[in-house]
Amino acid sequence: MDQRHAADAARQFQIKGGLTSIAPYGSGHINETYCAVFQQAGAHVRFIQQRINTAIFKDPAALMENVARVTSHLAAKLKGEPDRARRVLTPISARDGHAWHMDAEGSYWRAYRFIEGARSYDALESAEQANEAAKAFGRFQQLLADLPAPRLHETIPDFHNTPRRFTAFEHAVAADAANRAVNARAEIDFAFAHRPIAGVLLNANLPVRVTHNDTKINNVLLDDATGEGLCVIDLDTVMPGLALYDFGDMVRTATSPAAEDERNLSKVTMQFPMFEAVLRGYLSAAGSFLAAAEKQHLVAAGKVITFEQGIRFLTDYLGGDIYYKVHRDGQNLDRCRAQFKLVASIEEQEEAMHGLVNELVNP
Repeated sequence: MDQRHAADAARQFQIKGGLTSIAPYGSGHINETYCAVFQQAGAHVRFIQQRINTAIFKDPAALMENVARVTSHLAAKLKGEPDRARRVLTPISARDGHAWHMDAEGSYWRAYRFIEGARSYDALESAEQANEAAKAFGRFQQLLADLPAPRLHETIPDFHNTPRRFTAFEHAVAADAANRAVNARAEIDFAFAHRPIAGVLLNANLPVRVTHNDTKINNVLLDDATGEGLCVIDLDTVMPGLALYDFGDMVRTATSPAAEDERNLSKVTMQFPMFEAVLRGYLSAAGSFLAAAEKQHLVAAGKVITFEQGIRFLTDYLGGDIYYKVHRDGQNLDRCRAQFKLVASIEEQEEAMHGLVNELVNP
C-alpha cells in the first residue's frame, strides 16, 4: 500500500485542517500503521492511521464496534482523572459517521488521536518497566470488568483456546505439508510430552472477562517523563477471554531477556526478578477483582500461554510459514525452540513462583 493511498484515506476522517505529511510508523507486523500530520490553527497535530489487516481480522466492522465500546467505557471510567485524554485511545470517526473508512479498493482504515509525550518499547529495559506495563494491563482489565452487555465480538475465534491450538499442531504433524517434521523431531516430542498442560486454564472453570489477549510490552505506552504505564494500545484482540490469558502472555514476553527467535538458547531464561515485577504490578491493579481460582492459576498461566505460542510457531513451521512473517529459513522453528526453552525454565522455578504468589495473595 503506497503512501498516496494512505494520504487519500487520511482525508476521509473528521480531522480539521490540511494534511501536511504521512509516513509509516511503529514496528507492528499485522496492520499497516502511519503517522499523519495535519495543520491546525498554526500547529502541526499528529494522528495515528491504520489499514486493518482483513486477512486476519475477517470482520473489521465488528472489530471497530468493539474498539468504540471499549474506548468509550474507559473514557467514562477515567472521567476526572488528570491526563484522561492520554490514558485511553480516542478513535476518530470517518466523514460518513462510521468508526472506519472503506476505500475504493475495499480496504478498511481507522484513525486515532496521537498520544504525545509517551512511547512504546519493543524490549523491556528494566524491572520497573515490567511493573508499570503489568500494572497498566491489570488496570485495563479492572476498568472493563463492568462493561455492559452484550458480549464483545470475538475478532479471532478461539484465539487462546490452547487445546484447539494443540489439535491444529497434531494435524500439521500428520500432514507434514512442507516436509519439515524431520527437522523438528525434538520439538514435536516436547510438545506431545507437555500435552496435559494445554487444557489447564480452560478446565479450571475460571470466569470469562474482557481481556486484551496480546499483552506484549510494546502494547503499552509509557510516559516519557515519569515512566508510568499510561495507555494500553492495539485493541484488535480485546474480546471475551480469561484474565489469565493476559497475565500469562506478560510472563511469556516480559521475563526472558532473549529475542523471540533467539538461536542461542542459553540466553532464554525466566528471570525471577522480572516475574516478581510483573506479578506485583498486575496484582496491584487487578488483585481486587480476581477470583481465588484465578490467583491460584497465575503461575500455570505463564507456562500454558508460553507453551501455546510455542506450538503455534511449530505448527506454522510445519505448514510452510503461512501465518507468521519470516525473514530467514527456519525462523519459526527458532521461535518455537525459544518458547519451549522458556517453558522448561518456568518449570524449573515453579515452586519459587508459587511461593511468591502465595506470599502476595495471602499476606
